[in-house]
Amino acid sequence: MKNKLFLICSLGIFISPLAQAKQNVCVFDLLGKAGESYKIMEEWALAAKSWGADVNLIAYKSEEQADSDFKTNKCDAVAMTTMRSREYNKFGGSLDAVGSVPTYAIAEKAITYALDKRNARRLVSVKNGVKYELVGISPLGMAYIFVRDRKIDSFEKAKGIKFAYLHYDIAQKAAVERVGAVGVPSDISNFVKRFNSGEVDSVPSPAYAFKPLEIHRGLGSKGAMFTYPVMHVTADIIIKPDQFPLGFGEKSRAWSLKRLPQTFKLIQRLEAEIPAKYKLNISKEDEVKYQKLLREVRIDLTQRGVYDATMMSVLKRARCTIDRTNFECSLAGE
Repeated sequence: MKNKLFLICSLGIFISPLAQAKQNVCVFDLLGKAGESYKIMEEWALAAKSWGADVNLIAYKSEEQADSDFKTNKCDAVAMTTMRSREYNKFGGSLDAVGSVPTYAIAEKAITYALDKRNARRLVSVKNGVKYELVGISPLGMAYIFVRDRKIDSFEKAKGIKFAYLHYDIAQKAAVERVGAVGVPSDISNFVKRFNSGEVDSVPSPAYAFKPLEIHRGLGSKGAMFTYPVMHVTADIIIKPDQFPLGFGEKSRAWSLKRLPQTFKLIQRLEAEIPAKYKLNISKEDEVKYQKLLREVRIDLTQRGVYDATMMSVLKRARCTIDRTNFECSLAGE
């Protein structure tokens, strides 16, 4: 009997890794399998084989549906925008805080810091009894404000205009209200459509969406893209670590870090491809006004528990290392 038990246990040691079920991963990309985000996830899934996982990617053009299927255990992991994934990890989810990352140099440092081994414990959280882990961050680029009429070129002229914002992002709603614009709650699947059809006057978007979502239709001959970035947009890979091999998160984050330079080059190339005729600088005076407004929004949301205070402090130090003369560097609060 003892020999049989020993044999069964020994076989179990060898069989269990091979018998592990595939991990279903919900992947959001507006263009489905044809999109850049999905293509990056294909590379990740291939690399995951060497980490002991057998990943099955499922493409979604609806981010809300991808998140819903993740919540209801139809997927063991999800890849989607940080704005929506923030609820699973506030530390990494705070990288997208409005106005906190004004340059790509800061963006790369911020993501590198977030994924550092020393922050491993901060990237694991428990919600409603379920453990989650952030195992990858991919930059999507700076978000700029697009307007249908370039005459809306100052802080004051933005008051009263219709502005599409993502309804689930508290930060966007707060910023729109502080400017005095009329917020139009939208989803990532329709916010640009509303701009292109004339339903709204303005919309924020990263450069990577310019061509695939045909933002030029909304700009027409009078529109413009203000070159002042209001936030840096990223995407996260969130897993339920109990469904993945031990140590998977650390290996995935290391892969994500190695890929950063390549991704940033792609983003900057896409930005450069936007025709110069659409790009419009705002005055230095308005830049400072936007900085102050976005700072107020960040501080308020940090106090309300939306943003992570540690990450806000790190990002401020990064900004002030590059521009020590900025007004915020002598102020407390972040």
